[in-house]
Amino acid sequence: MSVSEYAAKFEGLCHFAPHYNTMEAEEDKYVKFENGLRPDIKQLIGFSEIRDFPTLVNKSQICDKDSRAKASYYKAANEKRG
Repeated sequence: MSVSEYAAKFEGLCHFAPHYNTMEAEEDKYVKFENGLRPDIKQLIGFSEIRDFPTLVNKSQICDKDSRAKASYYKAANEKRG
């Protein structure tokens, strides 16, 4: 699942948990989101200590795109080498 798909599903499920829709629970929300990220993205994002949910989602999407581009590049390079 891509980060964009995960973020959309996470936001959809948050509507069923009113706790995450309050200002007091903002920290709980980004901790929960961060814990659900793929390990490679979670590792990169964790060091940033982002404490704003929209920024966390945006940076996670950027890491996801970079990770997919890197994997695609190395796959193409390996296929080219034979």
